[in-house]
Amino acid sequence: MITAGTCVDLNADVGEGCGEDAALMPLISSANIACGVHAGDAESMREAVALAIEHGVAIGAHPSFPDREHFGRREMQLGAGDLHQCIVAQIESLVRVAQKQGARLRHVKPHGALYNMAARDQKLAEIVVTAIRSVDPALMLFGLAGSALLTAAERLGLRGISETFADRGYRPDGSLQPRTEPGSVIHDAEAVADRAVAMVREGSVTAVDHSRVALRADTICLHGDTPGADALARRVRDAFAAAGIRVAAP
Repeated sequence: MITAGTCVDLNADVGEGCGEDAALMPLISSANIACGVHAGDAESMREAVALAIEHGVAIGAHPSFPDREHFGRREMQLGAGDLHQCIVAQIESLVRVAQKQGARLRHVKPHGALYNMAARDQKLAEIVVTAIRSVDPALMLFGLAGSALLTAAERLGLRGISETFADRGYRPDGSLQPRTEPGSVIHDAEAVADRAVAMVREGSVTAVDHSRVALRADTICLHGDTPGADALARRVRDAFAAAGIRVAAP
């Protein structure tokens, strides 16, 4: 049952050049900004930071594997040192952009294949966490609920934020349904809103086999590159308001 003061973060991936960032930004509380590797560039980072500042949205880095051709969604095998430096360079690039506008980063959320691989691979998760800590140990890490990313964050002294996805299909083990499979992305606004409320109120989601998967929803993601993402976000916000759920960055 939802009690007074129930609060959740609503985040979106932005600055990727394929979404309606200006329409989406007023509806979210945290923004994961592409750092020019899987998408975006210095100008898109500046624009996204400016929008976040304008709407009081928490700013986060969205680092990826160096895979612009496949939008960061192809699994890659990089050496530990190379991956560490790749992540650090992306975060630092956004730090510099934000500092020039008088803002600071609050969190980091890995993108695409890097996120999904690190969610299940403890060694890779540790590389991600160590890279973030080397830039700023005060940064929070957004990671898939119940994943190796959050385990590594806890062990290495970084604050982990448990993330769920209202617009993605889940497998029974709590992992995300691959985008290559039908139904992996949910476009129906009512269904997305109902799932978001259930994640906060019940701490669970219905998987593709109709089983219930327990999860902790500190932050809920809506993908900025999903067509009509701003309409989905508006419907989720309306559903939260009706259910007495407040939206705020962690």
